[in-house]
Amino acid sequence: MTAAPSAARRGLTGRTALVAAALAVALPLTAVAYTKAAARLWPGTPPAMAPADRQADLVLVEKSARRLTLLREGQPLAEYRISLGAAADAGPKAQEGDERTPEGRYRIDWRNPSSVAHLSLHISYPDAADAARAEAAGAAPGGNIMIHGLPNGWGFLGNLHLLADWTDGCIGVTNAEMQAIWSQVPDGTPIEIRA
Repeated sequence: MTAAPSAARRGLTGRTALVAAALAVALPLTAVAYTKAAARLWPGTPPAMAPADRQADLVLVEKSARRLTLLREGQPLAEYRISLGAAADAGPKAQEGDERTPEGRYRIDWRNPSSVAHLSLHISYPDAADAARAEAAGAAPGGNIMIHGLPNGWGFLGNLHLLADWTDGCIGVTNAEMQAIWSQVPDGTPIEIRA
């Protein structure tokens, strides 16, 4: 595992918390009640998760299907429904702040157990071609693209996060799904993100 990321590389922006708060209004369970229940069930930070017996050798993300599939030797290990960047359908990420999710082949190059969302796996965007395209357009390519769970304290939303694309370009899943992905995807695993 590589060195821990700096604070600037930790995860999401404040927009994520605003979307989560809007979704929470529709729920009968309040954030306060959830926090108290979670503190009783899981005091402190979540335990370290051991790697699964069968690890993925490819992460496949299909943006149009809103699906993430973990593959081992071409066979699916697990499949998850996902939320993407708020402008994911507008094409691949082109520059910082465009709220698009990248497209292409990358790697999971580091992980953050203490991110602002429940665990996060960093995607190696931008590559040299992404950076060159952004530079040619006079823009910064952006970065800090992750697969992550829900913002800390908002895990009770569960699958309600699928009602809207709410990330700034990342790939969002539930906290339970993120724990499973975390345990099956080692650093260095290739990830292919398709339109």
